[in-house]
Amino acid sequence: MCGIVGYIGDKNVVPILLGGLNKLEYRGYDSAGIAVLDGERLNVIKCKGRLSVLEDRLKSEVIFSTMGIGHTRWATHGEPSDVNSHPHLSTSGQIAVVHNGIIENYLSLKEFLQSKGFVFLSDTDTEVVAQLVEYYYQGDLLDAVIKVLGRVEGSYALGVICKDNPEEFLAVRKDSPLIVGIGDGENFIASDIPAILEYTRDVYLLNDNEIVVLRKDGVKIYDTDKEEINKEVFHVDWDVSSAEKGGYEHFMMKEICEQPKVIKDTINPRIKNSEPELEINLRKEDLNKIEKIFIVACGTAYHAGMVGKYLIEKLARIPVEVDIASEFRYRNPVVDQKTLVIIVSQSGETADTLAALREAKRRGARTVSIVNVVGSSIARESENVLYTWAGPEIAVASTKAYTTQLAAFYLLAVDFALKKGQMSEEESKSIIGHLRQLPEKVEAILEHMEKIQYFAAQHYNAKDIFFLGRGLDYTVALEGSLKLKEISYIHSEAYAAGELKHGTIALIEKGTLVIALATQEHLFDKMLSNIKEVKARGAVVLAVAQEGNTEIEKAADFVLYTPNTDELLSSILTVIPLQLFAYYVAVEKGCDVDKPRNLAKSVTVE
Repeated sequence: MCGIVGYIGDKNVVPILLGGLNKLEYRGYDSAGIAVLDGERLNVIKCKGRLSVLEDRLKSEVIFSTMGIGHTRWATHGEPSDVNSHPHLSTSGQIAVVHNGIIENYLSLKEFLQSKGFVFLSDTDTEVVAQLVEYYYQGDLLDAVIKVLGRVEGSYALGVICKDNPEEFLAVRKDSPLIVGIGDGENFIASDIPAILEYTRDVYLLNDNEIVVLRKDGVKIYDTDKEEINKEVFHVDWDVSSAEKGGYEHFMMKEICEQPKVIKDTINPRIKNSEPELEINLRKEDLNKIEKIFIVACGTAYHAGMVGKYLIEKLARIPVEVDIASEFRYRNPVVDQKTLVIIVSQSGETADTLAALREAKRRGARTVSIVNVVGSSIARESENVLYTWAGPEIAVASTKAYTTQLAAFYLLAVDFALKKGQMSEEESKSIIGHLRQLPEKVEAILEHMEKIQYFAAQHYNAKDIFFLGRGLDYTVALEGSLKLKEISYIHSEAYAAGELKHGTIALIEKGTLVIALATQEHLFDKMLSNIKEVKARGAVVLAVAQEGNTEIEKAADFVLYTPNTDELLSSILTVIPLQLFAYYVAVEKGCDVDKPRNLAKSVTVE
């Protein structure tokens, strides 16, 4: 959600800003723009639409500047338009600002500034920041920004340029991601690492209300009392190619195909002598004090949490509640020192999830986060972090982040079960053995993706699709339905199959496509009955089952088989065909697979 790039150095800033924004397209946006110090004026070029529209407009501009800020906007306040695009200028043209987040008290600030003669052009909350900086500016940009921070409420990552300060620009963050890239005679800001990885691997990870003054020959970081802060440099050690398509048509397909490797990377280093050895500080005596676990997340991560609940309750016998992060802190949850809160987020910057983490800590709960991005806000603020080693996930629709989150929950569940005395070493050895085999079994599914492509080609014009499952299959059905909705825009719903007769079956008519998951052996016969129920009402059924359960062919129209594994571990294998089905349907429909409409990769506002 919204991408920010900034540069100061000796190079022409325009291609650097455009290249950085291109690397941030995955975050989702509807407009783009840049502001550069062009002689004695701030030159702002911005427009609605894709980055290519901005690039075309810049072809008619002759610009050589060595300092500037760029932005891709995902509309919150005001419709997508040229005037609502970022950067925003102050009334005199002295200040330019880019912003990721929401200024919650912008209306009262706008009224105050209008009373002082400031003229507003846009409908955005961000323009208030540019005007407020100008209002306070008296020759010291840092002083002005500190005063602004004392007035604004909400979340923000800001880049601020002043035409009277050609040697520096400022940036600050609160609850929205922003990093600082450290180069040789040049320095950068960005919303995410891929934007600047071409130029530097050394970054500062900013905490809330840390203000950065960037000059080409150095970076200084201050708190709101104007005290300088010394920070450690974080060195990025993953390869640039991890954020490139590598010959694939779409990032989503690349990331689907990377799953055998990243699942292995997440699991194998954490197994010793057939038992989990996790880098979290939860001893047996700590776990025995825990009376309840909350798993808190959004979207795909929430679906991973539902699998986690099933596993932890089944294996470790600890009560688990899964909560949507955006609801958690507003319902006054019963959380205390005897509660463990597990936070799940790919980016580690999800606004609602970060707020839930802070609420849990405020109430005294112990916290563990399952996060993909090293050094992210959630990772830094959690007591314990279990990283998923999925690498950069660029496509908006999550695939490999989800399956590595499942892998992390498998490890946690076994670890908890052993510490609670609910699992023997022999049982642990069996499950860990199956766990180690998952990557090659995912590979086996990917080797036959043409079957899924064929089925998708037959049904990509469907108007409504229903996903059914029981137990763990129901949790995976939810994720499969979400994937399809996200990238193909087909209406789809997932239901616990036992709920069919409680209303849902009224929606089934001749030709309705139903995707039925039947990988749980102890629920197989019941799922078979559910399939026959929808078939009797005219549905076309695609079933997913484990190899050997050929009885399902008598009921379903088309069957995809996954390799056999312990049914507790089946979720990773079951979701792969659903990811591929969503992908191929979206491709057949001509949808923008990696950047679906209205969606953002990292949701950094509530």
